[in-house]
Amino acid sequence: MTAFPELYQYFQEALDRNSIKGNPDTLYSPIQYFVNIGGKRIRPILVMMSAELFGAKASEGLNAALAIELFHNFSLIHDDIMDQAPLRRGQQTIHEKHGLPTAILTGDATLVLAYQYFEKYPAEVAMELFKVFNATALGVCEGQQVDMDFESMKDISVEMYNEMIRKKTAILLGCAMQMGAIIGGANKEKQALAYEFGIQTGLAFQLQDDYLDAFASSDLSGKQVGGDIIANKKTFLWLRLKEKANAEDLALIKEWELKKEFNAEEKVQFFTEKMTAYGVKDESKGLIEMYTQKAFESLDHVTISSDAKRPLFELANQLLNRKY
Repeated sequence: MTAFPELYQYFQEALDRNSIKGNPDTLYSPIQYFVNIGGKRIRPILVMMSAELFGAKASEGLNAALAIELFHNFSLIHDDIMDQAPLRRGQQTIHEKHGLPTAILTGDATLVLAYQYFEKYPAEVAMELFKVFNATALGVCEGQQVDMDFESMKDISVEMYNEMIRKKTAILLGCAMQMGAIIGGANKEKQALAYEFGIQTGLAFQLQDDYLDAFASSDLSGKQVGGDIIANKKTFLWLRLKEKANAEDLALIKEWELKKEFNAEEKVQFFTEKMTAYGVKDESKGLIEMYTQKAFESLDHVTISSDAKRPLFELANQLLNRKY
């Protein structure tokens, strides 16, 4: 099976060949601009890896890979609008660069373009892909709404958070794996195992993002450490700290939550020290490892050679061990 770097290069070349153009240019050029910003391309590469795992060629998974990458971009464009984010990967977000109305239409058009790639498959395969993709797209929207609901909710449990990230993040990786399995002709049992690999990898991926936001070196990440803490974002680390904190520290946490003006560095230092002292930092690392192990176990049940699975294992380990 082809390794990640080669598939990344192959997919990037496909993106370049499939440049997005149309009339009016004021609608289509922002889409191409956003695609060109870049990214890890994990989801499309998982489609192609999964297709290869079950006997197809990476090229056979390419159209589904393009579809899932465009869907991911659609979700990011709208996320940036909802979050009023000025930057995405160091570049201006579309609503900042082109205005809110264009950004909304650009996101909508990106979603439609994603669907068009499924038309390139035989009817039976396309129908199976549509079913998985549609269920996933709705789940991602549900997860995003729950994430926004959290902003005004007082009592949020770790279980509620885990369900939110499963929908908002993990199911898209599950979808990528299952679509590749469908293209490779896998039966329902093997599709389910591939999907589970994506889900567990996605959960580990999101928890790692939360962890790195709090504890990564700013020299490596190139961004302010503790952005989630500064914004009172309800991550696993934050919620678990509130569950474990004693009455005195819980009162201090609530004080920080209510402050409108504060020293960001002091706030981050307070929370990261408490997360470490209460064992939440180590607990988070343990969960990341647990979800990664569950992902590996799901692939263990797929009766395919270890050599064929190796690139997927390497990718999961790469995600687990990244520093920023």
